[in-house]
Formats: sequence, C-alpha cells, structure tokens
Amino acid sequence: MKKSKVRTRRPAAPWYRDGLKFECGQCGKCCGGEPGYIWMTPAEIRAAAEAVGLHALDFCSMYVAEYPQGVSLREMANGDCCLLQGGRCRIYAVRPKQCRTWPFWSSNVASSASWSEAARRCPGIGRGRLWTAAEIAAQRDRKDL
Repeated sequence: MKKSKVRTRRPAAPWYRDGLKFECGQCGKCCGGEPGYIWMTPAEIRAAAEAVGLHALDFCSMYVAEYPQGVSLREMANGDCCLLQGGRCRIYAVRPKQCRTWPFWSSNVASSASWSEAARRCPGIGRGRLWTAAEIAAQRDRKDL
C-alpha cells in the first residue's frame, strides 16, 4: 500500500507581514478617555508603589480596584487612568505589561482597519522604528499579562 503525503497548511501571513511602525511619544492618549481595565500583578504593584514613593498597601488603597477577574488600576470619572497626570504616566518606566504591549494588542492588530482605528487615538502609530511581524506577535501573544 502506498503512503500518501500529508499536506499541512502553513498559517497565512498576517496582514502586517512587512512589519508596523510604532514609537511611543508618551502622550498619554492611550491611557484614558474610555473605560477599561489595566490588570496588574503583585510585582507590578510593588514596582508602581515604589515609583510613586508609597508602600504597596497604601498604593493599593489609593490606586487599585479589586474585581472578580483580578486587580486593576482605578479610573477617573472621565475614563482616564488614575496615574495619568498632566497627560503623562506617573509610572511610565515601570508601567504594567498591559501598557507596555500597546498598541500590539490582538484587538488592534486583528486587521488593517483596527490598526487604523487605533492610529486615530495614538500619534505614535506609523512613526518610529519598524517592528517585525515576529516582534509584534511576541507582544500580541504575551501570556504573562
């Protein structure tokens, strides 16, 4: 009996196969204006607390809200992150991984249309260095968020 070769399909290359340009200008536009959650790990809480000169418990009582899914930075009434001050992130150097992976979230890189929509809010999209498709996938697929 003759063995047949099994053909496997290679996954289609993403629409951004040639990469995407992005450079964070620290404008703060991705940090507010609409509701959402910024999930934090205990290590991220400790780093953020140190960055603002607080004990982690004090930081949590001032800046963190608990939800069934986990803990998130609080939001102001207008949807801005509680750590956005004067249009700048107070903890930019130690911001949570969720913030560090912007704009390469699955929702933003799902299609060129979703990327264009994100670019309406983020002036850093389309500027700066070219991120390769592999780098984008690594950011998009981070399991440690």
